Parts: sequence; structure tokens; C-alpha cells
Amino acid sequence: MIEIHPDARVSNLADIEDSTRGTRIAIGAHSVIDSFVKIKPAGGSGDVVIGEHVMINSGCVIYTGNGILIGNNVAVAANCTFAPVNHEYTDKDRLIREQGFRASKGGIVIEDDVWIGANCVLLDGAHVSRGCVIAAGSLVRGQLEPYTVYAGNPLRTVSRRVSKKQA
Repeated sequence: MIEIHPDARVSNLADIEDSTRGTRIAIGAHSVIDSFVKIKPAGGSGDVVIGEHVMINSGCVIYTGNGILIGNNVAVAANCTFAPVNHEYTDKDRLIREQGFRASKGGIVIEDDVWIGANCVLLDGAHVSRGCVIAAGSLVRGQLEPYTVYAGNPLRTVSRRVSKKQA
């Protein structure tokens, strides 16, 4: 089921596939899904819930997998991939495509007030806490600390956001 708030803007060139397994895709008020964004139910039955005032730029690919929750006031730069799912591959006597998927690591959670730079990859189990900034080209998995700036692969802390009132 696809639910797009009447105040959201989804480009005619975006491709949002409806699920055959009941996955819900919801896009909140004042959010923008740019051209050439692909949202695809694949690898699980998790929902994709995009909050309010979210900008997802051109070229991003979002798989539903084990679910994605994106909070409010989130900016996602171009060409990011959200992959909350993992193929099973351990049995060398069977083709990978026949082995299904691994158990969920919790999907992907992006809290409020986050900026994700271009060409980032977010994997199953990624939890990006409130106020984080993720530098372009980073690989994200696991729990990130609030108001922290991260970069790279492997991901590392670059700095912390501070209040101008404290500086």
C-alpha cells in the first residue's frame, strides 16, 4: 500500500513500486521525492515510513527489506542506497539466490534532523541518531551517536555538532 500525503511532492520520474506482500510505503507532509528515486519492496515485508519535511534527492534506491523509518527534517543527497536486508549465502552447495535472506538486524532507522551526503550506503541494522551528519561516500551500519559527524568506510567520528549558545 502506498500512502502519499497530499502536501508531499513526488516527481513523476520517481519509481515507487507497490508491494505484493503488504508492505506499506508512507510519505509524510511536505516531503519531496526527487526524480529517479526508486523505492522497491524487496527482501522482506518491512514498511518504509518517511516523515515530514524530508528531501530524498535524485538517484537514491530504497529497498523495503526489514523496514525503514525516516524521521522529520531529514536531507538525503543524491545516489544513496538504503538496503535493510541481507542475502543468505553460507551454503556453498546452493545458489545464493536460492538461499533466501538472513534474519533482520532491525531494519534502518533515521531519526530527526539528519543529513546524509551523496553516495552513502546504509545497511540493515543502521540506526542514525538525531542530528547526525554522514559525509558523502560513507558506509553506515550499527548505532550512531546523536549530533555526531561521521565519514568513511569504515565509518569514523569526524566531529560533533555543538550549540552556538554553548560555543
